[in-house]
Amino acid sequence: MKQIPTIKSTSGWLRSIRQINAILRPLEFIEKRTQKYGDFYQVTFKNSPPTIMTSNPKAIEEIFTASTGTFEVGRGNKMLSFLVGDNSLLLLDGKEHRNRRRLLMPPFHGESLQKCSEQIVNITNKACDRLETDKPFKVRSLTQEITMRVILSVVFGIDSGERYDRLRELLTTLLETFNTPLNSSLIFFPWLQKDWGKFSPWGRFLLLQQEIRTLIYAEIKERRELLASQNIETKDIFSLLLLAKDENGEGMTDEELHDELITLLFAGHETTASALAWLFYWVHYFPEVQEKLRFELNSLGNNLNYQEINNLAYLNAVVSETLRIYPIAIGTFARLLTKPMSIMEYDFEPNTWLIVSIYSLHHREDLYPNSKQFDPQRFLNRAYSNYEYIPFGGGNRRCIGSALALLEMKLVTATILSRFKLKLTSDREASRRHRPMLPVRRGLTIAPPSSFEMRVESKID
Repeated sequence: MKQIPTIKSTSGWLRSIRQINAILRPLEFIEKRTQKYGDFYQVTFKNSPPTIMTSNPKAIEEIFTASTGTFEVGRGNKMLSFLVGDNSLLLLDGKEHRNRRRLLMPPFHGESLQKCSEQIVNITNKACDRLETDKPFKVRSLTQEITMRVILSVVFGIDSGERYDRLRELLTTLLETFNTPLNSSLIFFPWLQKDWGKFSPWGRFLLLQQEIRTLIYAEIKERRELLASQNIETKDIFSLLLLAKDENGEGMTDEELHDELITLLFAGHETTASALAWLFYWVHYFPEVQEKLRFELNSLGNNLNYQEINNLAYLNAVVSETLRIYPIAIGTFARLLTKPMSIMEYDFEPNTWLIVSIYSLHHREDLYPNSKQFDPQRFLNRAYSNYEYIPFGGGNRRCIGSALALLEMKLVTATILSRFKLKLTSDREASRRHRPMLPVRRGLTIAPPSSFEMRVESKID
């Protein structure tokens, strides 16, 4: 059997230091390991199964195309149960995962997705109405408001009301619990998850979580009654989940519904908000990119057609490059082998963890020359396979909301650029003489700093 490069993990305080380093400087941590050990290596922990890390396209193909019974993924996501609950799609495996995924897919694709287009544009316009000329605004706050409103509309089928407004406010505040690298430590160190009252980070998190739970349970009760009276259309995800039955004719419990709704709300807006913030940064950091993008958008004339926007080649390249250079999720969910498997001629036993490094794959110089350079043109010059470019993961765990996220990014970008000429604030403009803005950890993801601001240079008539 071939011997795979191995990192023997240390124990005690040295291991804690490395973990803190991975939390505070995740990209630097990943780059150093990849440079030293290559694109396929394992990390061993005392009294724990080995963890295989790879950014090799051939290995990724073998992992993504393996039969569904080869892995368990839910067990590796248990650390997220505090946020999404024990019944989330993220924690399911096997037949249960397959059935739930099949249920959730349709509203995020095809005709259902296209019906979201006008809603996305309207929500974007409404959020942008408050932007004032020459007044700085926090980009993340704007993109988060847009994506939160969109996902609430897609999931619940509502976009107004007292409960809706309160839920939107609470969800946004809850996620701010993990808005810095330091605060993100709450996720990785369970011993920090202590309730020391409402003014402590975890205590405040629990209070917010409980109020959100109360609102969602109230919404579930009300929606069940409306569906029973057949006094409501059943097009939104919430209603479809309420009506779904398993092979025994049983529907989902209130707890199962709550956990799935929370998962969709968090996963459906947080990542897209970060990606959009990056996109506006890069487009305005490179004037030539903005010029090409505006030229393409102007070619459509005044009456923007949603389908035409979705098919614009350069806009698609800008979105693709945004998701490549700093993928919001730097790695896939860990897959735990349930049976022996050979990958790249290496033999692995059951209970071996497999993780694909999305960031390292997206910075392979053989695939992406000058990978640290933002260059949309690379996506016009060649097509990448599903094992060379994976911003949404792959296999049976690929993000179910990927099509919505891509459509949303394109429509939001087109809508804002058609209304405003934006500019980086003076500090960011000055940074062009030095180096681009760097990402920071935000919970399990990497994102632009929350302090990132832009301003409206002028409004377009």
